[in-house]
Order: sequence, then structure tokens, then C-alpha cells
Amino acid sequence: MKSFLLILPIIFIFSTCNSDNENSYSPKVRIVKSEGKYILYRDGKPFTIKGAAGYSHFSELRKAGGNAIRIWDTLHLATILDSAWANNLSVIVGLPIPDNKDYMIYYDNPDKVASQLKAYKTIVNTFKAHPAVLMWCVGNELTFPYGPAYNNFYKAFNELVEMIHQDDPDHPVTTTILNFNEKYIFNLSIRCRIDLISFNIFSLINKLRDDLNAFSWFWDGPYLLTEWGVDGPWSGTEQTAWGAYIENTSTKKAEIVLNRYRQFMPVDDPRFLGAFVFFWGQKQETTPTWFSLFDETGARSELVNTMHTIWTRKPALYQVPAVKYMLVDQKGARDNILLNPNQPVSAEVLMESLTDTIKDVKWQIFNEDWYAETYRNAPAKPTPLSLFTAQSRLKATFVAPSKEGPYRLFATIYNHNGSYATCNTPFYVVGKP
Repeated sequence: MKSFLLILPIIFIFSTCNSDNENSYSPKVRIVKSEGKYILYRDGKPFTIKGAAGYSHFSELRKAGGNAIRIWDTLHLATILDSAWANNLSVIVGLPIPDNKDYMIYYDNPDKVASQLKAYKTIVNTFKAHPAVLMWCVGNELTFPYGPAYNNFYKAFNELVEMIHQDDPDHPVTTTILNFNEKYIFNLSIRCRIDLISFNIFSLINKLRDDLNAFSWFWDGPYLLTEWGVDGPWSGTEQTAWGAYIENTSTKKAEIVLNRYRQFMPVDDPRFLGAFVFFWGQKQETTPTWFSLFDETGARSELVNTMHTIWTRKPALYQVPAVKYMLVDQKGARDNILLNPNQPVSAEVLMESLTDTIKDVKWQIFNEDWYAETYRNAPAKPTPLSLFTAQSRLKATFVAPSKEGPYRLFATIYNHNGSYATCNTPFYVVGKP
């Protein structure tokens, strides 16, 4: 996922560091190749990453068996590192930089590039001794094109990497690319000086092993998966007739992630150093539930159980409600539900098992989260609409909105131990002919 933080020269202002931290030693992190296998060493001991991408719920991550987090920027970095260290977690610290695809004018400005380098030099030297730091990640999902027009980008990128290597030789440097891209890997290998490559990969993880093997004649270095999980709202995901992406239930997502890990995660590859599930927290992206392993109150989805099983090979930590599907006027999302303005509507959630453990069900209706002209996500969760006429646990009735357009109905089912299940259905209100 792209980071939108581009005001680079001032970001270090928001982070402070307590130099008197009594636990402040810096574990050395090394990547060593031995007998054909790459091993990540932290403080002299092998360290296999069991990670999550996110900024919060560190105690839950540790309890689930995780040992690392990946973040995208340096806002509140001191607090994040301290919290991670208190929970025995390591951190890949993201240093966001503009992508040359959209901001090449930035790299053609020597003053801006120098200001960026100075800002990150301050950050690296401030936090390199923090015991939670695992490595640095320069940029997120950057493009690495060929051609002399991009020389200034590569120069600025390599200056950052070399500065980190010089000022903090105890922590490796990586960058992320979206999916397995041979062209980018080629240019990273011959034009850049990072220690390992990281991939953000979702639906194409099923091809990763074959892609790695097919390109090993040229590149056979170590790598991480810095984002993986359920398929996102993008090309290849099912859509309604009006272009709304169809989201799986939280129960189905947990099943998909577990099967995806067992079938396609390259855990047997001697070059593989670990992976970070996306997203350990609550995030608005098309919906507030699509990638979120937690809700805004801190309740846990079934995917927390799934990751505990993956990381520890032990049974689930929590009992979680299991959803089959939602019906809206006896139709599902794939039936392309069209409603008239102000039409009375009934909705129901069907569960996999008995519902006597359900504590509460929260029903909500939102405008579809896209900008009409660009189809880009809104920056924050939309405001719910007050349209319900009755709610009774797993059933609800509402009046369709009066305004034509796309909407989405949500149901979140909570139990008594702080866990939840969720499902949603898009629908479209048809205006007068």
C-alpha cells in the first residue's frame, strides 16, 4: 500500500528519543549466507520474522506469536519503538520518499534532495541505537525504471542508502516493490545498493515461487514479504454491475489467508526471511473492514486467530463468531441489488453456528467509499446514515436512501470475549427514469 506522507524534511520533528533509556543497546542485525541459505541474525541469534504491518495492538501481536512490525513512516517513531520494545517486538522503520513516477521534478531539485537526506540522517542517527530497530526501508512500492532520465532519482536513492550504511552499519536496508517485477529487480540489482528486496504481494502470491525460480539465474538474493493477506479492492476482485468491489466475510478471509499461507508462502525457500500480514489494526480502504484485523474499538477479527495458528502452530486463542453470508431482501452481493428511493428493505445475517454467544450486532449503512470522478478512496471512514427502522440482533430493516447512488450495508457481530465477525453488501439506489 502506498504511503501518502511526502513532507519529508520536517517529519523528524514529530519524534523524540529518550537517550537515557536504561535498555538502550543496539542489537546488531546481519544477513548471512551459509551453505546456500540466507539467515537473518539479530544480536547473534537466528531471527525468523513473524510479522505484521501496522502501528498498534503490540501486546496482541506478541500474544499471537508475532515478533516484528513493519511501519511506513517516522511519525511518533519514539513512541512506537518504545512500545514495540516493551512487547519484545522488532521494527522495520519506513523512510517514505516520493516515487519518481509522479515526482521526478522533486529529484531534479538538488535543494529538496539535500533536505530529504539531511532529515533522514537526523532520524537514523537519533534512533539507530534503539533496541527495537530491525532494519530500515527506503520508500514503499517505488518504481525502478531504466533510462538516463531517472539518474537523479537513483542518485538520491543511493545517497540515502549509503548514508544509512555509513551511519548505522548494524541494521540492513531494504525497499519494497509491488509484486514480483523482473524489470525493477534488475534495476535494483545493478543500480542500487540495498541489502535485500521486499515484496508487497497479495493475489499474485500464488505465482511467487515460480517467479523466484525463473529469475534466480540473475537474482538469487534474500527477500521479505512486507505486505501479504487477502486480495484487495483492485483488478481481479469481483465487482457489482456498477463497479463496487465485493468483500468477503471476515470468516471467509480467515480461511483464505490460512490456505494461502499453507499453499503459497515460500517458507521452504532458503532465501526467504519472513513476512508481514496486512493490516494489524483498523484501516479505511474502500471499507473500514477490508484489510483490518481489528475494529476501531480494539476488538479482534478471526484473522488474529489465524495468524496465531500460523505463527505458533497452536489452536485458536479466542472463540470468534463465524458468518456465512448476508442477505438483503433475500439477495446477496453478487445479485446486483438495485433499490428504489425510500423503499422498505429487510436484511439478515446467517451464522455458521449457534448464536447464543453473541453479545451485540452493529448495523450501519455508508455511502460507497469512492470519489465519483476518480474512484479513489476517501481519506477517512464515511459517516453512517440514519436509515434503520428496526434492528433485532441478526435482522434489521431500513428505508433505502432517497438519493440515487451506490451504498453499502454492514453488520458487525460481537461476542463476549472481545472478538467480532463482519460482513457487508453493496447496493445501488436507482433514481427516477
